[in-house]
Amino acid sequence: MGVLRMGYVHARVTDLEKAKQHYGDTMGLYPVLVEDGTAYFKGWDEWDHHSVVLEEGGVGVAKFGFKVADPADIERFEDRATRFGCAVSRMSAGENREVSDGIRIVLPSEHVVELYHDMTVLGTEVGTHNPEVFPRHLVGIGAPRLDHALITAEDVNLMERFFREVLDFYPSERLATSLDADADCIATWLTVGNTVHDIAILKGPNAKLHHFAFELSSWSDILRAGDLMAMDDVPVDVGPTRHGITRGQTIYFFDPSGNRNEVFSGGYVAYPDRPCVTWTPDQLEKGVFYISREVNDRFTAALT
Repeated sequence: MGVLRMGYVHARVTDLEKAKQHYGDTMGLYPVLVEDGTAYFKGWDEWDHHSVVLEEGGVGVAKFGFKVADPADIERFEDRATRFGCAVSRMSAGENREVSDGIRIVLPSEHVVELYHDMTVLGTEVGTHNPEVFPRHLVGIGAPRLDHALITAEDVNLMERFFREVLDFYPSERLATSLDADADCIATWLTVGNTVHDIAILKGPNAKLHHFAFELSSWSDILRAGDLMAMDDVPVDVGPTRHGITRGQTIYFFDPSGNRNEVFSGGYVAYPDRPCVTWTPDQLEKGVFYISREVNDRFTAALT
């Protein structure tokens, strides 16, 4: 089956206590473990031990973890990534808390991706036997799960090739210089399953993070999240609004260290056999923010 989903984001923060308040009290993620200047969180509807790791010291993303279906997938992807020209190394079980052995790949964009096949299971907050539809005592926004991330890269075409040829992702949407088949790719939204995107890549400096996002169920949940951000004085970048690209409903905002987050709902069901949707630069504003059709300078310039 190959890659199942993005399993975790390991981010850097300047102040761990403030970050714990943001991701725990405002986002409503469940704190799992704190040790050695590192905090682990999970959403209420996630099975595995954690999906967000916060490490004190700096800003931005340290690495992403993608879970694969079978241990045999690790060797297959190791061979493909090596032949693609990436630096690949093995990681042992326990190098990452509660995570199995696997491989660590340095992407052409200098981001680090880890592939693993197992993580300690804690279970969801509603369980598997006659479950309720959500936990009664959600905190803050109560984000159910990690959804996706957007990173920047100098060569978007090369990065899209990596995810397609090495990890079997496919693009659901693309921003290109024209509709020609050989047009230069400015941004790409890639998925490995039926979600509209698991990872997106925007032209920009290597090794930078634009945002990582959490799924919410509906537009009303997005609006409620905006109210809670106002109550907690969270700096909002854009929203609540809608994307043309992905059709998702959204708010972008910043954690106390300046890492951009997003809450995201909606979108559509993607299939590998559907045509890729292509956007051109003359319709960029409509694609990014469908309602206002305006993109502020901070939205593209603020990276960590």
